[in-house]
Amino acid sequence: MIERPEARYGRQRLAGSSRRRLIAVLFVVIVAAGVALALVAYQRLGTGEVKGDLGGYRLVGADGVEVTISVTREDPSRPVVCIVRARSVDGAEVGRREILVPPSTAETVQVSAMVKATRAPVVGDVYGCGTDVPGYLRAP
Repeated sequence: MIERPEARYGRQRLAGSSRRRLIAVLFVVIVAAGVALALVAYQRLGTGEVKGDLGGYRLVGADGVEVTISVTREDPSRPVVCIVRARSVDGAEVGRREILVPPSTAETVQVSAMVKATRAPVVGDVYGCGTDVPGYLRAP
């Protein structure tokens, strides 16, 4: 490669093979970052110790919805918490409630809870469930 004066000809560009090598390295880095992100997301959001599925909902008046969920857990002897919510016609969350699901002998149990809404709800759903039960939900 011939060195040209930068002041007269400007900065030299990378040779074709150097440019291709740089693109290949960037591609590998981006793919590796994507795989790492996917693994972290799967670990945090993938199948966990507890799963809540919507069983049904019933609108109660203009400001409430009764939500029924099926809760399946690996260890039924542990209490879990589930979050149910009310949603309006535009999809906005207009009410939310945490439910304590006490220990049980069955792996899957059904629980219902009333959710008060700030606007007229059209649907009830389950946001998610987890094993980290807050202290204010536990029995004294």
